[in-house]
Amino acid sequence: MRNKLVRLYYPKRITENTNSVISKEHSHYLKNVMRLNIGSKVNFFNKEGEWSCEIINFEKDIAEVSFLKKVRNILFQSSTELAICLVKKGPMEIILQKATELGVNKIIPIISERTEVKDLNFDRANKIVVEATEQSNQFNPPEISKIINLKNFIDNLGDKRLFFADINSNHKLELKDFESKKTICILIGPEGDFSPLEREVILKKTNVVSFSLSKNILRTDTAVISAISLVNFINNNH
Repeated sequence: MRNKLVRLYYPKRITENTNSVISKEHSHYLKNVMRLNIGSKVNFFNKEGEWSCEIINFEKDIAEVSFLKKVRNILFQSSTELAICLVKKGPMEIILQKATELGVNKIIPIISERTEVKDLNFDRANKIVVEATEQSNQFNPPEISKIINLKNFIDNLGDKRLFFADINSNHKLELKDFESKKTICILIGPEGDFSPLEREVILKKTNVVSFSLSKNILRTDTAVISAISLVNFINNNH
């Protein structure tokens, strides 16, 4: 474990050959969890790339690092979004983690008629996506937007290409379903699916592609993983 290179998210701008005091949380993690010492190497990253760093000081619960050199640039940035009806804490945390690992760049929590959960712990949610970004060798944690009801989400869709995982659809996704230069948004309904009226509202939009995920009825967290993986594979977005 000690030989594994640690990657940590650093949201501020990074400049080579400068030093910085890092957060108490990261300091604690490096010193007390990973048991690193002065002189140990660690990588910090953000949406601009990844830097090799060295720990130069530990003082009580604060660490200072030196940003040595940039070691990676971002070569690809996903434009895939996930619009997901809120579910209970356990499945929701899995959704946040797996959606991040699979490369979505935005997560939109939605309330629909059959959504039982009405809120989201945003501090916890952001911590989950940051940790998933660190562990999956990516650069930029997905943005988690404010909770929005389904009607407002549909009304404000703009020119995004909405891929609706619809249990009533027989359509299998194909490459021709994807249009270049359009943001892709995947919509996953709640446990119990959307109401008939909600389906009607969704399908009225001209930029919606309704597609089938499985003949089986999937849990919401399973549907999320399946849908993002399918879209990534067909769209060569992985």
